[in-house]
Amino acid sequence: MTDATDGWNLDRYADRGRWRRRLLLLLLLATAGLGGGLMWTVVGTGDMSALQWALLAVFIPIFAWSALSFWCGAFGFILGVLRLHPVSLRRRGPANGPVPTLRQRTAILIPVYNEEPAEVLARLELTYRSLVETGQAEAFHFFVLSDTTDKAIAEEEQRAVAALGERLQLGERLSYRHRSPNTGKKAGNIAEWVSTRGPAYAHMIILDADSTMQGDALVRLAALMEASPRTGIIQTLIVPAGRETLFARALQFSTRLTGAVLAMGTSFWHVGESNYYGHNAILRVSAFAACCRLPVLSGRPPLGGEILSHDFVEAAFMRRGGWYVWLLPELHGSYEELPTNLLDYALRDRRWMQGNLQHARLLGAPGLHWMSRLHLALGIFAYLASPLWLAMLTLSSAIVVDRKLVGEIYFGPTRTLFPQWPNYHWPEIHGLLILTIVLLLGSKLLALMLRLASTRNARRFGGRIALILSFIGEVLFSTLLAPVMMLFHTTFLIDILLGNAVGWPPQARGDRGMAWRLALRRHIPHALLGLAALVVLVVLAPDYVPWVLPVVVGLVFSAPLAVLSSRRTMGLAARRYRVFVTPEERSAVSSSVTDAPGR
Repeated sequence: MTDATDGWNLDRYADRGRWRRRLLLLLLLATAGLGGGLMWTVVGTGDMSALQWALLAVFIPIFAWSALSFWCGAFGFILGVLRLHPVSLRRRGPANGPVPTLRQRTAILIPVYNEEPAEVLARLELTYRSLVETGQAEAFHFFVLSDTTDKAIAEEEQRAVAALGERLQLGERLSYRHRSPNTGKKAGNIAEWVSTRGPAYAHMIILDADSTMQGDALVRLAALMEASPRTGIIQTLIVPAGRETLFARALQFSTRLTGAVLAMGTSFWHVGESNYYGHNAILRVSAFAACCRLPVLSGRPPLGGEILSHDFVEAAFMRRGGWYVWLLPELHGSYEELPTNLLDYALRDRRWMQGNLQHARLLGAPGLHWMSRLHLALGIFAYLASPLWLAMLTLSSAIVVDRKLVGEIYFGPTRTLFPQWPNYHWPEIHGLLILTIVLLLGSKLLALMLRLASTRNARRFGGRIALILSFIGEVLFSTLLAPVMMLFHTTFLIDILLGNAVGWPPQARGDRGMAWRLALRRHIPHALLGLAALVVLVVLAPDYVPWVLPVVVGLVFSAPLAVLSSRRTMGLAARRYRVFVTPEERSAVSSSVTDAPGR
């Protein structure tokens, strides 16, 4: 290895995760212990009821889950303040400095499935033109891999790819392939390319149909792979951008503000056993071919059959084969588009939930690194968290109502001269509430502080006042949205456990508004549930109503929230007032090759 590339070798940092993970575990145990102790004090009595035991059992994993997110944000905040790289813990990271000349070829794969060809190829062209500016475009070849089932769209894809190749004079560096049947879905599409064309390339960068990447990011990924012979996957931080509805803009702002801080903290303790999110990442072709053949799970879908969420599994298999997997959030210039309304967002989660629940079948797979098993388990828990939140709200409400109906019991079953006076533990109740709010909002608040500390960074979000107003608006919006998503996830989980599998529909693109009729059909049950809960609590436990009001309001007004937030006009109005502004919007090309997080 030459001196010019020694500083790019990621492999030398791979053994630095032990003390970091021990620190995280210690902090998680301390936080969960504190929360569990406070909850025990609040609900615990000499004779714990079944409801109280159930509440405690549900609360502890939810609290620990929130603590994990908080401490990742805290690590990222400290690294940001000290300006340290999350892997090297130095001012300079492994990808700093001038990029060495690439010596190996990298394929850029764009799998498509019934997409709008013009939009896909417009993103490809932007990526290519940015790559040309690096002076190393010759090292990259593009492959549009079509699984499209609509014949007319497939024919248009072929014509459009040929026209783009001719216009950009790409020649053999742009290829199109259509396959039928689409066995294995996206994972099968990639696997077919690896087995047929893969041996001619050292690396592959996988883009989704809605992905765009800067040329500098592509070149740095390839240089890192060349300099790190034991690395199998390098994942970038993917920034959502380019959509204009109020719903999408709020999510873009939230991810843009907080995502880099969380990713820095996550990279800090993942080190060389990180995860893969399916796109906007570089993979070593030979390692992928040797390690990442996916099994077909026994039984029928939804929990059997072909694996839907292939990315986590491929990362686990890659690490099992001895290859390192990295998350490098400092590699700027990696973008994607979000669903633009609440229903499309929920439907995407439905597919992801089914795929992640399938991972339970792989937790005991032989030879997996314990960190890979942890990633699979956390991916499963991400979709179990909402039903657990619902269970916690239901149990706590039931306990309050039960106490109101039964009344306080001053004398237990044992004869005694002295009554058992009720103790409401108000200090512990308020302490638990404050601690919970800190864990839920801590990462966002720390990210806000990091941005506000720099005038330059604040200006990139519209200025300090606009940034603060946007932060408040996003917190209110996500608070109202949370109970709706909680019910969606719970019904999805029940649906999956009843054996109902989701298909593989094309993902909705563009700024799609939601019709009132559709919103009412989807959300009237949520509103009725919220109203029923409100009425019951007002009648039986009015003192408890303020505690659950944010949840009830989100459910009651879920239909108007879904419709109005899906409107592009609302999003554009917010932009005029500099609400939910992101740095991407302040450059000439706001939806693709633009400025990047953390700069």
